[in-house]
Amino acid sequence: MNFWSTLPRPLVGLSPMDGVTDAAFRSVIAGQGKPDVAFTEFTHVHDVCRGPEIQLETLLYSQVERPIVAQLYGKDPDLFYLAAHAVCELGFDGLDINMGCPSKSVANSGSGAGLIRTPELARSIMQAARRGIEDWAHGQTLEQAGFKASRVEAFERMNRQRGAPGPTTRRQVPLSVKTRLGYEDVTVETWLEQLLLEKPTVISLHGRTLRQMYKGTADWSAIARAAALIKGTGTLLLGNGDIQNLEEAFARVSETGVDGVLVGRGALGAPWLFRQKEEFRAHSKQMDTAEGMSGLVERVSLDERFAVLRDHAHQFQAMFGERQFYRMRKHLGWYCKGFPHAAALRARMVRVSSVEELTNVLSDFQHAAQSGFDSSFAESVDETDLLTSRCS
Repeated sequence: MNFWSTLPRPLVGLSPMDGVTDAAFRSVIAGQGKPDVAFTEFTHVHDVCRGPEIQLETLLYSQVERPIVAQLYGKDPDLFYLAAHAVCELGFDGLDINMGCPSKSVANSGSGAGLIRTPELARSIMQAARRGIEDWAHGQTLEQAGFKASRVEAFERMNRQRGAPGPTTRRQVPLSVKTRLGYEDVTVETWLEQLLLEKPTVISLHGRTLRQMYKGTADWSAIARAAALIKGTGTLLLGNGDIQNLEEAFARVSETGVDGVLVGRGALGAPWLFRQKEEFRAHSKQMDTAEGMSGLVERVSLDERFAVLRDHAHQFQAMFGERQFYRMRKHLGWYCKGFPHAAALRARMVRVSSVEELTNVLSDFQHAAQSGFDSSFAESVDETDLLTSRCS
């Protein structure tokens, strides 16, 4: 069964973010009140098929995250065909093709949002991925598809690590696309008309063009036009861009007519964001409007914030090791907002290199709080640290 058809409406999912939505972050979010759907960080199809095995860590996930969709990017249809087999073999609930990354290195190579300029190639990639899904579902093995034995063994290890032998039945997983309004200008109607020819199950639409990167504000009026265009086609449309909380999420659904939204940066440092989605969903259905939802928002205490932060750090170190803990620093900084002396604590977080160091920093902060924050804690933070923390 296509899992998308079983999700509640409007649905609220976690948007994929490169270098951010790794397995540890998604696991923490799932434990705090999981989204309706989550996506992996994007992985290049070459890395899936032939790259160093360490590149496969972006495809790690746990059962608690389901439904979980693997996101891939690249520009070679043959590699998408092959990589689709791997996504199915690893037991993902769906496959999403990234056609929206605005990074210069990605887009200039013809991948990500670069595909907006080559709609025929974009369609060829979707066709190849779907053929890979279908051939796997009909019994084709990874070896028959063209994978080397060593890579097949790597996939088997990943399944065992997750505590599952792999998919118990062969089925066709749904294909979706995440993209933007256009390349240099908003061309959302003509671009989506091309994508709809391939009948994807879902299109997730970020409300900016590639040229905008993440500057300015997301154009939700263009997303509303896209929703009107897609309505009745059988494809779901999810809106994305600048949503900071559930109140905004349901307001955007009400305003635009999308089937749901994906929340990205709003969840940074706030993995509990999805916790109240059922209350918001029930309220929106009763009121037929997104008004009056601010009173539903639950406040998170500082003690709970720190408890979640510690759990996140423990899970990250357990998954990826202390040597990679530097990647956790940005998350630690994002947790440090909205409370007294958060900037001082955030500045220390950018230098933490292990769970042990994190524990010491939090102990120092809590001791300083009990002492009324005399000069000892603040004096250890210089302006360079504060600047760095804002940029992280």
